[in-house]
Amino acid sequence: MDIDVSFLRQAFAAENYICEDDLVITVSLALKLGRPLLIEGAPGVGKTEIAKVLAVALGTELIRLQCYEGLDESKALYEWNYQAQLLKIQMVRESSGEQPGEEELFSARYLLERPLLKAIRSPQRSVLLIDEIDKTDEEFEAFLFELLSDFQVSIPEMGTIRAVHIPVVVLTSNQERELSDGLRRRCVYLYIDYPSKEKETTILQLKAPGAPDRLVWEITTAMQYLRCELDLEKPPSTAEAIDWTTVLVDMGCRQLTPEVVKQTLGLLLKNHHDFAVFAKSVGFEGFCLMLRQRWDGADLLAKGDSLLARAVKKKFNPF
Repeated sequence: MDIDVSFLRQAFAAENYICEDDLVITVSLALKLGRPLLIEGAPGVGKTEIAKVLAVALGTELIRLQCYEGLDESKALYEWNYQAQLLKIQMVRESSGEQPGEEELFSARYLLERPLLKAIRSPQRSVLLIDEIDKTDEEFEAFLFELLSDFQVSIPEMGTIRAVHIPVVVLTSNQERELSDGLRRRCVYLYIDYPSKEKETTILQLKAPGAPDRLVWEITTAMQYLRCELDLEKPPSTAEAIDWTTVLVDMGCRQLTPEVVKQTLGLLLKNHHDFAVFAKSVGFEGFCLMLRQRWDGADLLAKGDSLLARAVKKKFNPF
């Protein structure tokens, strides 16, 4: 399969993933070089979705390793099926009085694959998503180096297992801690920022069809305000904007009111600190007043542009 920029652009469009060419080109470079793709950005900006789009585009399995604090090799790579091994020992002893050999007990039959080993042994090229790598520690990163450099893993009882097909590896980070230089050097890097107002408008129109134009305008304006003008610990991201729009459409809302914002603000703000900042800085009434004033200002600006355009047209084409 020829995976070029044009193919990827069509693949992202087919999955309604709105992105710029810079993103598509970076993903294309990672695929061509066979290097892992490290994606950083705030939660909810679409990092994980890139791996999902690639799996669909390549027609292959998405294997996901969800990272968390304390994740170790046994949960990420493999475990031995100790219950089956003990049962085998008991059966052999009862039938022959002998002890089964280590080679038999520590064979692939008793190996429980975890996501990393599953991707390495996959009979076809898979997409391996290592999600939220920043939640693990540096020891786990060091453990990943062998996999990301040579696409092989070492199991003491079985030796080195090399990838049958080199997987497409996507790592995501919410930047909760700084990743090591060693990990970064092994990857192609991509940063995804919050979308512009225009881009977010397009996203909401695709993800929440039927949303009134004014409601979409108010939501995207609200998103920009919350992210840029309030000192929030966890600003709402694109995922929250999509959820908010979907709920408001289901409620039959055509524009935001203080009551509606009060009922649904929990979709956007996720801790007490941010609720307190919102209440102190603007409040529900002030928030909706701000949106109305900006809507009126945008409407006047649009009317002014229209009058200017007509005046210019009349000047250069008086007849």
